[in-house]
Amino acid sequence: MTEVSLKHTPQPWCAVALMGATGTGKTSLALDVAEVSGSVIISCDSMQLYRGLDVGTAKASREERQRIPHYLIDCADVSDIWSAQRWADVALDIIKEENMQGRVPLIVGGTGMYLRALVEGFAKIPEEKEGVRDELVALQAEHGTLYLHDLLKQCDPILAERLHNTDTQRIMRGLCIYKSTHVPLSTWQAEQEAQKEKIDCPVFVLDVPRPELRERLATRIDMMMDAGWLDEVRWLKQQEIAELHPALRAVGYRQLLMYLDDECSLEEAVRDAITATRKYAKRQATWFRNQTPNAVRGDAETLKQAMMEQLKAWK
Repeated sequence: MTEVSLKHTPQPWCAVALMGATGTGKTSLALDVAEVSGSVIISCDSMQLYRGLDVGTAKASREERQRIPHYLIDCADVSDIWSAQRWADVALDIIKEENMQGRVPLIVGGTGMYLRALVEGFAKIPEEKEGVRDELVALQAEHGTLYLHDLLKQCDPILAERLHNTDTQRIMRGLCIYKSTHVPLSTWQAEQEAQKEKIDCPVFVLDVPRPELRERLATRIDMMMDAGWLDEVRWLKQQEIAELHPALRAVGYRQLLMYLDDECSLEEAVRDAITATRKYAKRQATWFRNQTPNAVRGDAETLKQAMMEQLKAWK
């Protein structure tokens, strides 16, 4: 194994991001590159954070994680909720530690907003106070998201203006931060430029032709069902987590939960999960095309060579 050794502690900090839609084969490619370069892998997936969600999130296997060290997988219970900021804070600490050891980590996944939080910077926002989110979840259940948006207008009109009045997750985040800190989230965000640390993180996007990807996704979901995905969703349902938790709304999980709630047949749930996953992959591809215009795009062989060249350039 050849390690990429930096001549000095980098400023800015350095990482390489391998992104792309679900099912494109990022894990396999990342393992190949990491094995040659001596890099660790930082998962950039909002669902792989949670312990117990293994099959439906297509986590790297135990054997693959023994082969290459992985970070930000299985680091939270499903009762917890991670934000893009929280992920980026931890990811930055890992990048710093790896860089100081002379290594450049690979950031691998499909959650573009997490990568944006890391690369574009983020304000050092305090954690939410215990119980605040639970109170707001109860308000949302009783009065709806529009009511929460009206509350946000009163305490953070700048953020409220930016958000659609049905964007429950971000409205909830804005209210949680205000109630926890008595400072609007938009104010914290306005300090972003002054507080952010620079990250040199070239982005590589793995592309697969749409017809091929559609078939891959259908096959993968069938394999997930054979691997016990329904049992995993049944376990998730028993955890009694908040209705607005991202895991309950995740693609595939949501459809199988409908079956467990007797809202459809298992055949219908699987079919709908395939359709929803295909649509999600399309949205991811569109996001990376629009939000990462300077990324290097290509198939696995093309990106493997390009990524290795980038890593060697930092020797």
